[in-house]
Amino acid sequence: IGGGLTNPQTGRVEAYSVYFHRNEYVPVGDAVKADLAFLKAQNKGEFFVGSRTDADDKWLVTFDPVTAPSSTWLYDRRAKRLTELYTPRPELVGAPLVAMDSIDIPTRDGLSMVSYLTRPKDATGPVPMVLLVHGGPWARDGYGFNGYHQWLANRGYAVLSVNYRSSTGFGKKFVQAGDQQWGRKMHDDLLDAVDWAVRRGVTTKDKVAIMGGSYGGYATLAGLTMTPDAFACGVDIVGPSNLFTLLKTIPPYWEAGKQQMYRRMGDPGTPAGQALLKERSPLTYAEAIKKPLLIGQGANDPRVNVAESDQIVAAMKAKNIPVTYIVFPDEGHGFARPANNIAFNAVAENFLATCLGGRAEPVGGSLAASTAQVRAGNVASTPVPTAAAPSGG
Repeated sequence: IGGGLTNPQTGRVEAYSVYFHRNEYVPVGDAVKADLAFLKAQNKGEFFVGSRTDADDKWLVTFDPVTAPSSTWLYDRRAKRLTELYTPRPELVGAPLVAMDSIDIPTRDGLSMVSYLTRPKDATGPVPMVLLVHGGPWARDGYGFNGYHQWLANRGYAVLSVNYRSSTGFGKKFVQAGDQQWGRKMHDDLLDAVDWAVRRGVTTKDKVAIMGGSYGGYATLAGLTMTPDAFACGVDIVGPSNLFTLLKTIPPYWEAGKQQMYRRMGDPGTPAGQALLKERSPLTYAEAIKKPLLIGQGANDPRVNVAESDQIVAAMKAKNIPVTYIVFPDEGHGFARPANNIAFNAVAENFLATCLGGRAEPVGGSLAASTAQVRAGNVASTPVPTAAAPSGG
């Protein structure tokens, strides 16, 4: 259950939202049943009810059609009339945005993963694919406008986001199925998703990149170390490489959940836990990396310390394994400053273009406009040739 709609005068619950594949409102009684049916019938995409006036005669409703920017409307209940107020991304009006499909992907041991697939516009056959892994891992991917999906699809890639075991929103058993399965069954889920995409003709086995932040960064590192032939390349954003040091440097505001993390990942205070954490750490297998790797890290990251990226880069350098490593000294767990985000994405799309053959705009001056420090590898700061977008034929 995602939330509820309560009467502004009585506080009585009149509907609740269920989020499985998509957000859906379920009325409790008849108080708002006709209103929810009216809003759904507008076919403007997913809708979310925000504020309601004290008199409950007007609502603020946001629609997300995916193929256009979201927009917020004033809904007059009595007149059954919608009046558009604004869109937060007006520059996307008329942009060539593409649809997102919600799908179910089976795992090898009988689970089902709610997943989301975006394909390039007019793709009619297999195209290169980016497996975009969400962080957490105790979180979930959802349906709706996704900037990364739209960006990568525009560059010629199919984009697949998977709610692997440990993802939230699908029941306790699904979360618990991922306990102590980092780099094992959780990773198998991602491999199963790639196999599904290959069998369905979405992509080909040799043209799949893995990319993600936080746990998604870990999954990227696991993909390139533990299954070095599974992916063509990887983009790791603030991902941990050493689960032992990750758990020994958790921030103070995570202290309350520390024991739960130990149960789910491994206890660094016991010999058995230490052995498990070492076995599941990409750093342990760094010398196995043979596919291109791009790493982005914030120097002030309180969750995944910069040492997590430093360690695996040092291990790769010691074995003369190429890696591109970019650190932003004024960033934390992700890249919040627009100039830094643009710079890393510019590097990432050129990296992916070299690996998968999609389109890319020149890096140009975006790096110089950011605080990026290139600590390993060579990043072009001048225009580079732009590859043609895959035809999908």
